[in-house]
Amino acid sequence: MAGGGPAANNGVLKRAHLYEYNITGYFIFACVVGAIGGSLFGVDLGVSGGVTSMDDFLKEFFPAVYRRKQAHLHETDYCKYDNQILTLFTSSLYFAALVSTFGASVVTRKKGRRISIICGSISFFLGAVINAAAVNILMLIIGRVLLGVGIGFSNQAVPLYLSEMAPAKIRGAVNQLFQLTTCLGILIANLINYGTEKIHPWGWRISLGSAAVPAVLMFIGGVFMPESPNSLVEQGREKEAREVLERVRGTKNIEAEFLDMKEASEEARSVKNPFRNLLKRKNRPQLVIGAIGIPMFQQLTGNNSILFYAPVFFQTMGFGSGSSILSSLITNAGLVVGALMSMAVVDKLGRRFLFIEAGIEMFCYMVMVGVTLGYKFGDGVALTKGYSVMLVIVICLFVTAFGRSWGPLGWLVPSELFPLETRSAGQSVVVCVNMIFTALIAQCFLVALCHLRYGIFLLFAGLILVMTVFIVLLLPETKRVPIEEVYLLFENHWFWKRIVGTRQPPEKEMGEKEAKEMGEKEANLQA
Repeated sequence: MAGGGPAANNGVLKRAHLYEYNITGYFIFACVVGAIGGSLFGVDLGVSGGVTSMDDFLKEFFPAVYRRKQAHLHETDYCKYDNQILTLFTSSLYFAALVSTFGASVVTRKKGRRISIICGSISFFLGAVINAAAVNILMLIIGRVLLGVGIGFSNQAVPLYLSEMAPAKIRGAVNQLFQLTTCLGILIANLINYGTEKIHPWGWRISLGSAAVPAVLMFIGGVFMPESPNSLVEQGREKEAREVLERVRGTKNIEAEFLDMKEASEEARSVKNPFRNLLKRKNRPQLVIGAIGIPMFQQLTGNNSILFYAPVFFQTMGFGSGSSILSSLITNAGLVVGALMSMAVVDKLGRRFLFIEAGIEMFCYMVMVGVTLGYKFGDGVALTKGYSVMLVIVICLFVTAFGRSWGPLGWLVPSELFPLETRSAGQSVVVCVNMIFTALIAQCFLVALCHLRYGIFLLFAGLILVMTVFIVLLLPETKRVPIEEVYLLFENHWFWKRIVGTRQPPEKEMGEKEAKEMGEKEANLQA
């Protein structure tokens, strides 16, 4: 079975039908605070794109780019912003994030998800302050590196935290709070840029400093938020884990879910090197799909190229400075709409449907952008008003499709695929791969736009087609499947079952005493 809906899934699960939950205020508070981590990523995406198009910022740090922008040279308009130091300002954050995520993995596994979230907020705050006060490029890069460390920690911990706190039946919607706050962060950052672009000559400092606000909120909330029950069990704090699980589920009947957590923890404690364990055959699907394929393809959609450089991109297309920021603001509103749409339907329609349907749409939109630019723009010829409006609409539709599919699902699906023993290590690889390709896209997009011209969008279209086929063939449906039982899907998948085989029952992996106790508890549950 290539996908497998709920009916198919029910035949391979163990105790999912015994899980109980209610939506409690304690659960809502924990998820809202955790989700603020997504706004760190979003605010930075929005701020950096807007600031790099502001004249005051360019005059201060990149005068050569400013002079090229002002001069009406007979060069290809695609090359107006081709400057590797300017793109390093954007990409340095993501290089720092991919390195820091491995340190974050150790903290997340040994000290818990909550501590990683707090550490990320502190580093991000320091980076925002240094960037706002920057007087030279070195200070800018140092600030960006600290921002990157903050994102490395928060992106490592927040998706795991949300997936572990959420009941299986609504895990998709809860996890997508991360993407929703990311989108809202981008939108708010663009609103700030739209206002500060008119404040001369230091409006850009307000934009860069505004990133400190979500970091402060996340730190304060992180002090009071609970640790996830899965992490507490992993750390051997079972009594505390049971208490937290009862509070977030709003019921005393948590024995089935708690039993699954204990089984997963028993296996996790036997793993001394979780990164090496990722390479085992039983974890091959999670490695290929969750840790490498999905985070890589999420960036190769080309969406983040538009988000990073939306104002720059629209200025390159002939829009003025203010109107380019306004156009990117409209585009990013589509991202928020997409995230809300995804939250509403992800646990009903499933992950595979959203991946595939939106992939087909995104392919068509990217082809339209490439063809339009190929015929109507370049070599000193600006787009007419009609084609400019059409381009903004098509890009907005593209971003909306991304916002309900590869954007949120790129974090949701990997966070629910890994078993507990490799979860923090797997998420580190997810963040690392994501940041590698994010940094490469950030560093290379403007030079690729210069040399490939409209062909860069046709290249993205081809990659979108490839990744949609990847999902069709290899990803099973994970909606409403308890996070500790997702591995069973691969044992019944048409392709992966030939690689992973069937795991040994827990009683063969534990000692005789532990197996007897576990059997008695399960018998009581079934009764």
